[in-house]
Amino acid sequence: MKLTIERAKQWMRKYNEQIQEQKTYLTELDQAIGDGDHGLNMARGFEEVIKKIESTNYTSLDALFKDVAMTLISKVGGASGPLYGTAFLRFATSLKSEKEADRTNLAEGLNAALEGIKVRGKAHAGDKTMIDVWEPVVNYVRTESVITGRKLAQLAKEKMEETKDMEAKMGRASYLGKRSIGYIDPGAASSYLLFASLADCFEKGELQ
Repeated sequence: MKLTIERAKQWMRKYNEQIQEQKTYLTELDQAIGDGDHGLNMARGFEEVIKKIESTNYTSLDALFKDVAMTLISKVGGASGPLYGTAFLRFATSLKSEKEADRTNLAEGLNAALEGIKVRGKAHAGDKTMIDVWEPVVNYVRTESVITGRKLAQLAKEKMEETKDMEAKMGRASYLGKRSIGYIDPGAASSYLLFASLADCFEKGELQ
C-alpha cells in the first residue's frame, strides 16, 4: 500500500478530525507548561488546510504538502506554525513531483521533515518536545522492512507518554525546570495524533 494523493488527503482529513476533537486537551496540556494556545492554533490552522486541499485538484504529492505547509505558516501562530510548516515543506520537497510514495519515499520524506524541525526548533531528542515522538517513529519507518499502521501508532503513543517523565529543556516549558515533569508535551501529543492518523490510512495493509 502506498501513499497516493487521495490517501494523503485522507491523512490530512483524519488529522484535522483528531485535532478538532482534541483541541481542548492539547490546549490544557499547553496551559500547564507552555503558552496555552497549542490546541486552538492547530485547530485553526488545519481547518484552513482542509479548505485549501479540498478545493484543489493535485497532480503531485509535493504540491499538496506544499499547500499544507504554506497554509500552516501563514495561519498558525506561536511555535506550532513554523515547526509544522517547516516539516511539511521539507516533506514536500523530498517527494518532488511524485504521484505516490512507497515506504522508501515516505521514510526519506519524514526524515527530511524531522531534520527541518530540528533546524527550526534547535531541539534534540530528550528535550521534551515533538522530536521525542518524531525521531523514533522516523527511525522505525526507515529501518524496519515491514511497516504496519498498528505498530506505527503504538510506537508514537508510547513515545508521547514518555515525555511525561522528562524535564523540559526547550521553549517556555524549560522555564519550569523540574516542575515540567508530570505533563505530556503538547507538541508530542499533536505529533502522536499526526502519526496515528497516518496509521489509520494504512489500517488494513502494510506500508510497502
